[in-house]
Amino acid sequence: MNDKKDRILGLIPVDWRYDLTSLPYVRRMFKSRWMPFLPIVLNLFVFTVILMAGLTGGVSAGNYNFGIMFVWIVWWVLLMMVMVPVFSRIWCMVCPLPAFAEWMQRGSFLGVRKKLIGLNKKWPKPLKNMWLMNFLFLATTYTTGFITTRPLATFILLMSIIVGSIVLSMIYERRNFCVYGCPVSGFQGLYSNLAMTEIRAKDPEVCKNHKLRECVIGNEKGYACPWMQTPFSMKRNTYCGMCLECFKTCKYDNMVFNLRAPGTDLLVDEKRGLDEAWKAFIMLGISVFFFLIMQGPYGILKDWANANTIEGYLSFVGIHSVFNLLLLPGIFLVFAYASQVLGRKDVPLKKVFINFSYTLVPLGLMAWIAFSFGILFPNSSYVLHVISDPFAWGWDLLGTAKFPWTPFMTGVMPYFQIGTLLLGLALSLDIGFKISKQTFQNREEAVRGYYPIAVFLTAATMFLIWLFTG
Repeated sequence: MNDKKDRILGLIPVDWRYDLTSLPYVRRMFKSRWMPFLPIVLNLFVFTVILMAGLTGGVSAGNYNFGIMFVWIVWWVLLMMVMVPVFSRIWCMVCPLPAFAEWMQRGSFLGVRKKLIGLNKKWPKPLKNMWLMNFLFLATTYTTGFITTRPLATFILLMSIIVGSIVLSMIYERRNFCVYGCPVSGFQGLYSNLAMTEIRAKDPEVCKNHKLRECVIGNEKGYACPWMQTPFSMKRNTYCGMCLECFKTCKYDNMVFNLRAPGTDLLVDEKRGLDEAWKAFIMLGISVFFFLIMQGPYGILKDWANANTIEGYLSFVGIHSVFNLLLLPGIFLVFAYASQVLGRKDVPLKKVFINFSYTLVPLGLMAWIAFSFGILFPNSSYVLHVISDPFAWGWDLLGTAKFPWTPFMTGVMPYFQIGTLLLGLALSLDIGFKISKQTFQNREEAVRGYYPIAVFLTAATMFLIWLFTG
């Protein structure tokens, strides 16, 4: 259990919370069935334009294509820099891609129906984890040379998610696709443990004394949790899609949306597993490869990722896979073993390895934010062009179609990246020592066991700083 006296970075108590739904208009909004329906519809319009731009853009260069610019600059940057670190899985709340599947399954846009349409089968138990999403996301990155530069490839990717969600919604109950099958869901789930907000039960005693628990079974006001969670006992953000149904079904208004210190979920010593550990390795490793391919000086890697030759592309896939699935976890295993030896040998190595893998979450997310600066500062001016001419048909809707490519703040970009990575290191080191105290029996063992992990985190950060700014 967490020590309630612990503070994140020595500043904010781990048990500090501010209930944002104590503001009456926020609670009214969350309880309304128009929320999140209206944001979903708005996003559906935007993504319809994105899909049309992707389809009409074909295989042309993507720097002047609305679909490419909005998905891989606007959406990706907002997701990594704002939505996940601040608002947890808020994108899952407003994502339009599975909307058709959910509306078809419910047979309604806004109303509440007791029986869902479809076979409503249970998701296979062996797949109730992140492993499928790990491999799907990794496989998606094999196509990074296409989906980030070719409009048609982005169209195919987004349509695959839409069709996949519809098919699975007709076979399995509720939103199993979003929980276990969406390539984007896995890293949002893991990184949302660092987020500064959460949905939780306000008073556990109220839930304990209320045996019916409509948040789980649903009622006339709302559906049973579409993400198949138990909101009354939820302790981590990992699988909470923030759909807000629990706010609608709770008769006692006992669900709250809290502001909190970042990273508190990483200290919850429950339900940690190898699937989430590997997600941390995969995400950190992919941030390195994405930088090398998209922003690095190594033309041969770009050629490999773009499949200029079959041999080069297979080399990219092979090296990419081995680094993320084997090499990076293997290096970390050595440091985890050193931690076990220095800390307490009778603590299982698997426990040490899994527990300390969560220290990679802050550093990994900050690595992605640092990478996103490299997208935002040089390329954001393209957005001004595409919002005026989304289909490259010669339009000038807002008078910005002829705005030239103009990188901005690139001179100070390395300082933003260094600061971000150092913040990630500080959070990882802080979380790491707290996890060490959970892993080993006393403070002396925790200090000794912490040293190798601190060395790994520091070395990884120095490598990332050198990579991004060297």
